[in-house]
Amino acid sequence: MDLRKLKKLIDLVQESGIAELEITEGEEKVRINRSGIATVTPATPPVGALSLGPPPAAPAANSEPATTLPEGHVLKAPMVGTFYRSASPGAKPFIEIGQTVNEGDTVCIIEAMKLLNEIETDRSGTVKAILVENGQPVEYGHPLMVIG
Repeated sequence: MDLRKLKKLIDLVQESGIAELEITEGEEKVRINRSGIATVTPATPPVGALSLGPPPAAPAANSEPATTLPEGHVLKAPMVGTFYRSASPGAKPFIEIGQTVNEGDTVCIIEAMKLLNEIETDRSGTVKAILVENGQPVEYGHPLMVIG
């Protein structure tokens, strides 16, 4: 899907006031929601492609003990991409553990399809844990950080 069509669809969602729009065109599927995130994915995976499911489940009870997360709201990745803590290499990170954030503050960037998407927190609170390393790939729904 070309960028002009994608821009028209984004404008349509903004003007109409609808919460989400999903369109399938051939092998591509586009979903645009009011949070400002657009994703383009193949409608059906190519033959032999790996399935990208949810993040792996917790280890079995007989394996080494897993580290427990601090209590609080878990901010999850809204898309597939590469996680970055700062706007550019060598720049100051958006947030640090122990820092107080307000709802709507930018806390990280996820690069997807050469686009840098600023990820905002959906809760106010204190950053208790950052669960992803800088430059690490993330899947949709992957836990990024804990805000308490």
